[in-house]
Amino acid sequence: MKRLFGGMGQASTPVETPEARADAVQIRIQDLHKSYGTHEVLKGLSFDIRRGKVNHIIGPSGSGKTVLMRQLVRLESPDSGQILVDGVDWATLHGLTLDRMRIKFGMVFQMSALFDSMTVFENVAFPLVEHTSMSKQEIRERVMDRLGILGVAAAANKSPAELSGGMQKRVAVARALVRESEVLIYDEPTTGLDPLTTQTVDELILETGERFGVTSIVISHDMASVFRIADRITFLNFGRVEATGTPAELLETLEPATLAFIKASGVSQDILDERSRNG
Repeated sequence: MKRLFGGMGQASTPVETPEARADAVQIRIQDLHKSYGTHEVLKGLSFDIRRGKVNHIIGPSGSGKTVLMRQLVRLESPDSGQILVDGVDWATLHGLTLDRMRIKFGMVFQMSALFDSMTVFENVAFPLVEHTSMSKQEIRERVMDRLGILGVAAAANKSPAELSGGMQKRVAVARALVRESEVLIYDEPTTGLDPLTTQTVDELILETGERFGVTSIVISHDMASVFRIADRITFLNFGRVEATGTPAELLETLEPATLAFIKASGVSQDILDERSRNG
């Protein structure tokens, strides 16, 4: 594939072709490898992340999900392979070019990761204050717009500790979206939440995708949530992709590790039957 970006450390921005932007696949991961010393964690991963869809990545502990997430947001570089984001090889970018491309990605952390010493408004404004030259008025308008769309504008002057788990998650999503990210990565978004709050977070992921048109990547062990809202599921096992496809396609797979993982998850048969019917 032709290189579409400047060299290391250059301030030029990668060029995304119209063809890449129109592709239903926003991120193509091709033969991705990552090792720490002699321990190989990612062993040639290849799969696609669909644009504007809810893409779940599942697998047992130690399967490589967290390491993959670190490659996706470029906290680390892979040893080899490609991460093509809108046609640009994300795995090879450096310096200012990498910083500019990072704006595409927003993170929603497992426990929301809000600053207790700041108000809701200040938490959401933080990325704009730190990383842009926007005026105070521009920041206020952007922050209140995101809070309003996500239904938490009334909490702007409250501290995160005053909010429910579901409301905190909405604030975390607002912060991830405030720089107009195109891809949101959710790290175990329902861990430790009660069933009603879990359902609220599931609905929030769907609502955010529909309202903002973002691509959602959800790292999760919560199989009930996975089969409730996923458009695509990729199952990792010992650093390899064992299966990838729609929920219905995964349920029809004959791959034994995938079937065993789904069966052991305890997800209700009603949910599985519903996704099998609906695709």
